[in-house]
Amino acid sequence: MGSTPPLSRRGALIAGAAALAGGLAPMAGTAAAVRMPEASPPRAAALTPQQRAAQCVIHSYPGLTPPASLMNAIREGRTAGVIFFGENIENLSQIESVVQSMNAAHASSPVQAPLLLMTDQEGGVVRRLPGEPVMSAKDVGASADPGQWADFTGSGAGMNLAGVGMNVNLAPVLDVYRQNGDFTDQYERSYSKSAAAVASCGTAFITAQQGEGVAATAKHFPGLGPASATQNTDLRPVTLTTSAATLRSVDEAPYRDAIAAGVKLVMLSWAIYTALDAGRPAGLSPAVVGELRNRLGYTGVTITDALEAGALQSFGSTSQRAVAAAAAGMDLVLCSSRSVSQGDAAVTALSDALASGGLDGTAFDAAAARVRALRTGL
Repeated sequence: MGSTPPLSRRGALIAGAAALAGGLAPMAGTAAAVRMPEASPPRAAALTPQQRAAQCVIHSYPGLTPPASLMNAIREGRTAGVIFFGENIENLSQIESVVQSMNAAHASSPVQAPLLLMTDQEGGVVRRLPGEPVMSAKDVGASADPGQWADFTGSGAGMNLAGVGMNVNLAPVLDVYRQNGDFTDQYERSYSKSAAAVASCGTAFITAQQGEGVAATAKHFPGLGPASATQNTDLRPVTLTTSAATLRSVDEAPYRDAIAAGVKLVMLSWAIYTALDAGRPAGLSPAVVGELRNRLGYTGVTITDALEAGALQSFGSTSQRAVAAAAAGMDLVLCSSRSVSQGDAAVTALSDALASGGLDGTAFDAAAARVRALRTGL
């Protein structure tokens, strides 16, 4: 992707913030994001087994400089994309240069669809890039005009990511929190205790961000709103006993609106929801994926939460978790431990499982096709 002028994007954001602070509507007509040109999808038959498997894996890496092993994987078509964290980002110019180097390496890949280049830019304390959105989701929900601020922060996130060449944001959070200081609220990641308010703000954020050419990700389906302050799936197994009726009327409600608004990705939770599947975390559960696909009618891309999460400690190795997620119906496996070898292990495991019949090849290729459609549309 060619370089875009970050100052003009951010200048528009500053002007929009000033207008909002003065009681005016956000500025219209801000600079549109530069979009990658559409490319012809690769023919599945032309891919090696590793390349075929890799179309459903997201890699990560340590530090400021992508290792040669990751650049080789990009060049050889052995990854679908990369997630960036704070440790990868020194400033906007530096990370824009990294993105450009990845796109240059990808130019020789047999897979022509653009890389998925993503980060968590929710707002408030959960931001990997400096700049917008500065407001947290809770601040947006508590503001005098949540709809306008949700639109503004969504546009800001889209402009910010597009300005450095990223094309996917792992936001917004659609969790409906229950108690002050609980898991979702303690970092102000939820818009509200009201499902209707979360749905309204989340949809405005999604629509505005995707209008800037950056795909949005609704998370964490079917919802981490019921989780207490200590129920952190990054650290430990979490079991939620919320009734199916409450999950469907409260926690899933914002997803209906997000799906209707055309959200591009949905991230599934690593909590176990006993009312839907008492034995497996949502992202490893065909029943919970089926809830999203069949009950809510979602046809876009599903993505796991971090594959290295503590919630999965009893579900085997990286390889076993990756295969289990794909078997459950997940489209993208997120390998975010900042180790290129983690993503490589997932690719090998998926390739081996496809070769042995441990994974249904037709279902896997359908997942890869959804991912490819997302990539070619960015």
